[in-house]
Amino acid sequence: MCYHSVESEVIVLNHNEKLERIREIDEMLSMLPPGSLVYKTINGKEQPYLQWTENGKQQTKYIKKEGREDAIAQAIKRKELTEERKKLTEEIKNLSSESSKTPDEDYKTNVVYGDGLSRLTLAVKGFHRRYCYSTLERYLTGNTFGRVCILYGLRRTGKTTLLLQAIESMNDEQRSRSVYIKARTSDTMSDLSSDLKILSSLGYEYIFIDEVTLLSDFIDSASILSDIFAMQGMKIVLSGMDSLGFWLTQTQELYDRAYMIHTTYIPFREYSYLLGIRDIDEYIRYGGTLKAGELAFDDDDALAADAAFRDDESTRRYIDTAICNNIQHSLESCRRGNYLRHLWSLYDAGELTSAINRIIERMNHRFVLRTLTDPFKSHDYGSAKELLEKQPDEEKRTDILSRIDREAITAKLMQLLDISNQENQSIGITESHVAEIKEYLTALDLVVDCPMEAMTAEPAEYVLFTQPGMRYCQAQALVHVLVNDEEFQAFSQHDRDLACAKILEDVRGRMLEDIVLLDTARALPRSRRAFKLTLSRSEFDMVIYSSDTGTCEAYEIKHSAEIVPRQYHVLEDAEQCALLEQQYGRITKKCVLYRGEPCVLDNGIEYLNVEEYLQRL
Repeated sequence: MCYHSVESEVIVLNHNEKLERIREIDEMLSMLPPGSLVYKTINGKEQPYLQWTENGKQQTKYIKKEGREDAIAQAIKRKELTEERKKLTEEIKNLSSESSKTPDEDYKTNVVYGDGLSRLTLAVKGFHRRYCYSTLERYLTGNTFGRVCILYGLRRTGKTTLLLQAIESMNDEQRSRSVYIKARTSDTMSDLSSDLKILSSLGYEYIFIDEVTLLSDFIDSASILSDIFAMQGMKIVLSGMDSLGFWLTQTQELYDRAYMIHTTYIPFREYSYLLGIRDIDEYIRYGGTLKAGELAFDDDDALAADAAFRDDESTRRYIDTAICNNIQHSLESCRRGNYLRHLWSLYDAGELTSAINRIIERMNHRFVLRTLTDPFKSHDYGSAKELLEKQPDEEKRTDILSRIDREAITAKLMQLLDISNQENQSIGITESHVAEIKEYLTALDLVVDCPMEAMTAEPAEYVLFTQPGMRYCQAQALVHVLVNDEEFQAFSQHDRDLACAKILEDVRGRMLEDIVLLDTARALPRSRRAFKLTLSRSEFDMVIYSSDTGTCEAYEIKHSAEIVPRQYHVLEDAEQCALLEQQYGRITKKCVLYRGEPCVLDNGIEYLNVEEYLQRL
């Protein structure tokens, strides 16, 4: 252990302070003249000299009488600082050597260090980094004294990968002062605190704790990480699947003492970069997660809540329809009245998952009380039915969805998605329930308010979510029910294929509008904003308004690779365009985003490939 005296007070330096002291010494040495003090006997008298090595040769300089006292004092100071630096360096070296030999049985939690870290990071070699990685890097290298860093997001959004990438990018010296801790449900904050005390005494500086929200008392005791260990100079990075738990600690125990890095939102551009996928339909199907989900809808084990949250998460199948259960798991981890508030009644009645599912199924349309209180009715089913019956092409027209037993299909869909009608709910849904569920969904970064404006009335509430795969999986669940229904199978293969294809096509089209709007709105600078605009008898899928120029751009968004006149009818509507210009200035661009090749029509309307558009954001 190293000590140095400040005004007669003995101060014990920890590992980080030793490094800082070495940096201070180096700075002071750079300002002192070179050379150590030696004496030579000249004509029977000792004379002081400065001696040093320069370019491999020993240099000697006589210290003249004028200024000799100061020169000798500086030489003595250099010697003291050099000896102190050597001692500090040796202590750090010894601590690193000791820490690499520390037996696992000394720790109460699962601590990985030394060669174990190198083996652990092999799994992420060659992986691209999330765009938010730079924020994590700034925390690890910057002046973040007294704060922890939290990787905050839903499952399969790259939190553990970010941890391992940060360790993998370290040099040998930094890695020798790093540990990775995989928390378990059997661990407690007391166990973790005990291990961190040992690690601090051994000079460890970088602490990466994965699945920390598995600790049952984490929320109530999280401040110990910032108030004690981070204040000692430790860099502590936390991650876990209980995103709501992190949000609650940040508003309570870790208030103003945590850097929050959000991982839930993965825009199309980043998704393509990470996975090499350029197809917007693939993003619609899997977007929001960095691992494709399973489609084992009939697998009871896969659908079980405990299967989705086992400790060995990487070995489990990711079930899209269980994402809602993930949200409830976050709430269950915070099972205290001051957090669940009005939701206690739903939770105790076992109906909270049902309420969350009902909201998610409709959140792209209306997020109001009747979303929960009206009898469940799949929006996708009704929309597809209407479109199939109005198809101008006879080969693509069918009334199959009118002739099957819709109530039976709906009942099966509700059972699959764990959704119950109000008459089957023992607890009534109130506006307070709706408001609190939306608050938690927003806290999880799962939903955002869609930028939407109306010129004739107050805009209706319109909610988007940042994980498109969640929405699409519910439409797939509906198709799964239909395909396996006996009555449905009685129809021709042709009609069955048309019905299933139309349901999914309808969903993809509406989801594409949301994806473009969300990605665009988040990418634009402050001087520009994107929103959906509702007029008296039509709407623009997206308007981009530039406040600095007082101009706007009008967009239609179509999930099609073909150019059809009805796609741009609103862009050619002189009356509707005049209303737009009256409110938002001259229209500088009229554009249809679709899945085909870019081109410009004779009327000046531009067609852009939607995937290329999103890649450029």
